[in-house]
Amino acid sequence: MRALIVLAHPLPESFAHEAARRIEAALTRRGLAVDLLDLYAEGFDPVLSAAERRAYLDTSPDPEPPFAERVRAAQKLALVFPQWWFGFPAILKGFFDRTLVSGVAYEREPNGRFTPLLTLDAFWAVTSTGSPWWYVRLIAGDPTRRLLARGVKPQLCPRARFRLIQVNGMDAMTREKGAAQLRRIEREFTRF
Repeated sequence: MRALIVLAHPLPESFAHEAARRIEAALTRRGLAVDLLDLYAEGFDPVLSAAERRAYLDTSPDPEPPFAERVRAAQKLALVFPQWWFGFPAILKGFFDRTLVSGVAYEREPNGRFTPLLTLDAFWAVTSTGSPWWYVRLIAGDPTRRLLARGVKPQLCPRARFRLIQVNGMDAMTREKGAAQLRRIEREFTRF
């Protein structure tokens, strides 16, 4: 079983980086082959070029999209990222735009429907917000959860188990509460 962890945070000392390290350790202890893809460390350019956009629906993109083989090899996918302005960091959105394309993540049928190509059995996300839970959920409407659960998952892996672990209130989080959240995340991934 192979798990791909996609990490999208520029600071190596961040909560997201520590969460990704703990997830990797938990999955390795379970005997999974783990591929940690740190988009910033890889120098990933999130900008979709004009040529990539023109070829967006091609079933055999040439050249191969970045990280396509790593995505295809995964049976489990975990995204680890902060929410900035109630959405994905630009580098993660660019990963969706440039990597999860036709011929890699799905095939577009002549009738416009998408047929998933990936064999994921689990699609989880670990994310953090600066805002408290009540603001994210009640005021902002939990947009990242909705986008992943209702938009990305049905197109990418409709049969996979989906889970969003969201740590809210990071701007006011104490070191002790942060450590407790990291332990919780590590425990949760024993069931990934």
